[in-house]
Amino acid sequence: MNPTEGDVSDLRMRRNTNTTQFWTCIYCSEQKIRLSESDLWNHAKEDHQDMIPSGRDELERFQKSYGSNSALKITTKDDSPPRSPLSKDDHGPPKPSCNKAVIAPADTPSPHTQSKQSLNSPQPARSMQNKEKTTDQSFKRAAVEDGVSAGSVSLFREPSAHDFERDNRGSSKKSSPQTTSQPKPQGNQPQQHHHLLHTRPGASAVISSQTQKYNIILQPEIRSISHEQFVTEIKGIYAGLVMVEAKCIEVDNKQATLTQGNPPTQPKLNNEQWQALIALHRTLLHEHHDFFLASQHPSASAPLRRLALKYAMPARMWRHGIYSLLELLRHQLPASLDHMLVFIYLAYSMMALLYETVPAFEDTWIECLGDLGRYRMVIDTDDITDRAVWTGIARHWYSKASDKAPTTGRLYHHLAILARPNALQQLYYYAKSLCVVVPFTFARESILNLFDPVLNAENGQGQHRLPPLDTAFIRAHGHLFTNRTMERFEPAAKEFLELLDSHIGQVTKKFIEQGCYIAVSNNVAMLGFASKENPLMKAIAPSSEEKAADVDMDEALDESSPSMTTFKHAQNLSNAALEIVLQRIGDPNVLPFIHISLVFMFRMSHFSGAMDLLAPAFPWQSLAIMLNTLLKSYKSLSRIEDNKFPLPEKDDVRPFPEDFGMRGLLWAEKYFPEEWFLNEKTDEEEKYHELPSMIDQRKERILWLACRIADAGPWINFNVSKPEFSVQSSDAELESRSFTFASDY
Repeated sequence: MNPTEGDVSDLRMRRNTNTTQFWTCIYCSEQKIRLSESDLWNHAKEDHQDMIPSGRDELERFQKSYGSNSALKITTKDDSPPRSPLSKDDHGPPKPSCNKAVIAPADTPSPHTQSKQSLNSPQPARSMQNKEKTTDQSFKRAAVEDGVSAGSVSLFREPSAHDFERDNRGSSKKSSPQTTSQPKPQGNQPQQHHHLLHTRPGASAVISSQTQKYNIILQPEIRSISHEQFVTEIKGIYAGLVMVEAKCIEVDNKQATLTQGNPPTQPKLNNEQWQALIALHRTLLHEHHDFFLASQHPSASAPLRRLALKYAMPARMWRHGIYSLLELLRHQLPASLDHMLVFIYLAYSMMALLYETVPAFEDTWIECLGDLGRYRMVIDTDDITDRAVWTGIARHWYSKASDKAPTTGRLYHHLAILARPNALQQLYYYAKSLCVVVPFTFARESILNLFDPVLNAENGQGQHRLPPLDTAFIRAHGHLFTNRTMERFEPAAKEFLELLDSHIGQVTKKFIEQGCYIAVSNNVAMLGFASKENPLMKAIAPSSEEKAADVDMDEALDESSPSMTTFKHAQNLSNAALEIVLQRIGDPNVLPFIHISLVFMFRMSHFSGAMDLLAPAFPWQSLAIMLNTLLKSYKSLSRIEDNKFPLPEKDDVRPFPEDFGMRGLLWAEKYFPEEWFLNEKTDEEEKYHELPSMIDQRKERILWLACRIADAGPWINFNVSKPEFSVQSSDAELESRSFTFASDY
């Protein structure tokens, strides 16, 4: 480096600077300023005589040392010197790995080209608060530079001398001070003053400004990680992971075998053994965490990122790292309660961390968090408040997972378990878990936990003390599902239908939610809870099986077959409930029920075999009356005549609460537009919140669905010129009834 260039910044900073010498006694706490060295010496002889040696040589050395240590400078600036554009004073401390200013002698050669400034060069004063922030934040910034969070250690780099030999990006260049812009001070940073005080630390730390200079490394380089380093690191992590995993499997299998044996002969683990078992699984979780961080690193190649999926790492982490130990702890309750709580909190924290740091498997982490919340909820039988809190936590995660995978029945099964003691909601979730694209077949066993207490109880009083309407409804569906003692179905259905109308009037707005549960459950029951033997399921079979289904329709229509008998009972229950709801003209709380029923019929209208089963018994006349009352206040006929889905006119896409309830069902999968549920900002509670504006939008949707059904077949007609809906068999009767109820709406 040219020695002339090395001092350009120093010359520029000194140009408008005047320096005045003052002294202050190093032995006085008052730090009074002396204008001359003789004044300082007179003060020492008067107040610090005991510190002055008696010998001549010693006196001379003491006077020289005392004067130099007590000397200080006041720098007066006519104009504030321009600061380097790369200075960190405006935005906090610099971010080198060492986080300190490196002080080196001037004659020491620098490894890189760097600008140098004299120690005597005036520097902006920093308050003690800023110094503390620099010390505290520097370590955090160093961690961030390595690509890891503060407090953690990078897996792929080791400190070396090269880390401290970075290029100074603020190297000075030959330029005029007039061309250098001065940054504006930040709002919370102290302004530069015209008089800045610099105090020397003491005699042992005095360094001559003429012979010493310092270099500040503003920011270290970020070293890239090679593919070979990634491969080596991941192989090492995986090797350790497999060893710990094998040990966990061995121990868990051994304990599970003992658990399945004769309980009196089974030895119970003591506290130390449980702690050792938890520590072993904790180690496995940490190994998995390291593996995911390494394999899913932003700099990792695509094949490395696929390793976790190739070796089923998320599933292995849950099965061997969490689930197996949770089951061991659960079978040892209540003795293992404290240890189970500790491990649940540990696993929950790890899953929450992975949810934040490894988004590639976000769906898996969400479901695992829901499972852990459900475990925590189940074991908390004493504290009702804690149980309710953890039920809400588990429901939050499962609902979030179902939003991302609406066709996965397993998630609705888990939500059904959490819905207790709301029997209507439980039946809805169980029914939905069986009637989606990916059904959860184990729900056929779990749903019996809802039906059996009601079916086996005397006088219809369930073990959960359900309301009368809920008890009658659950009992009726229990007979439809089990197909046992069907002679008891009719009394249960009759009781439910007798209570329905008065119940709607009593609960008012609550029926918006309850009506969704009842309508969906009735439609799923007509599909035989997605049973392959159900005639309606055969009629809506996929295209590859349509021909075979049409051939077997005569066999499916056999009135004496058990599947047809069950279908007829379910159809009668559904149509009778819909008839009661349609007669409540003017009640906006029943519109979601009607909406769901029409979505079901709209889908069935695409299959001639299905409509042959449904159309003859469907309450078309009552539907036409309801539709005509809705038409009285509707003006935009062009929107309901259009085949396109009636989107909101103001582009305020807000799905109805029942839209979320139908999402994922077999008969609703092609009903909604593709981007209908893509608003991720919708909060969980807001999804089921009814807005006043939804009433008119829901009416329009119902009319649009009726027009599409009228276009699909002769079951109902729509006359645009009048306008009105009608049924061919009894137009006169429909017209008189429509006129009677029109004034009530």
